[in-house]
Amino acid sequence: MALHYVKKDKIAWLTIDRPDAHNSLDPETIIAMLQAWEDYRADPDCLCAIITGSGYKAFCSGMDLGATIPIMTGSRSAATEAERMLAEKPEIIDQATLRNLELYKPVIAAVNGFAIAAGMEIVQATDIRIASGNAKFGLQEARWGLFPLGGSTVRLPRQIPYSMAMELMLTGDLIDSREALRIGFINRVVRQEDLLDEAERVARSIVRNGPLAVRRIKESVLRCSGLSLEAGLATEQVLGREVFNSKDAKEGPRAFLEKREPRFTGE
Repeated sequence: MALHYVKKDKIAWLTIDRPDAHNSLDPETIIAMLQAWEDYRADPDCLCAIITGSGYKAFCSGMDLGATIPIMTGSRSAATEAERMLAEKPEIIDQATLRNLELYKPVIAAVNGFAIAAGMEIVQATDIRIASGNAKFGLQEARWGLFPLGGSTVRLPRQIPYSMAMELMLTGDLIDSREALRIGFINRVVRQEDLLDEAERVARSIVRNGPLAVRRIKESVLRCSGLSLEAGLATEQVLGREVFNSKDAKEGPRAFLEKREPRFTGE
């Protein structure tokens, strides 16, 4: 399989494993990725996900220009079952790359090299981003007459300064991990050999928290984005009250007073 999906200790690991193709996304990988996200979303025992790439050169270099782009543009007929699925349901790509998938559980990106095009757009859809020193980020679609259709024109200007977002999209230039950190696109830069350990450390910090609280916090942030202040506060009130009325909200303060770790159930 070109995507390894493993669940361990309440953490889901997605590893794109096409290092010879710079971990680009062919139809089979896209289908497997969507299936992994759907499984993670549905599993009540899985509380955080980490996505990364195999090897040291690339996190994900985007869509496979030979295998996937021709199917998306209609310049080649589908020959495999995965290609036929993409041709018949192009929305699968949007869901697999988290452009259009309702997912309120947290996702961490462990960026181990080039994150370009759809790879950069997957990173934009994650909640916490940790990169190795050799990571590079870019949106080079315009260089090849394409459009960054994985959400970049909507998400990126909301995540970094407008002028920086426009420069990345219009020039196709790459930035390194230090520059990505400076403009606030990623959380931190670590040594390559420490990348997965650091991603797991952050995931374990999240897993220890109340799962309902974590989900509703992310849901509130996503649903309130773009709303008026009044509408956003009203939405936050509904979601927050659900958490305060939960069993977990009673267990957390009780555990604090009893000086023990809380036993959350997500209820």
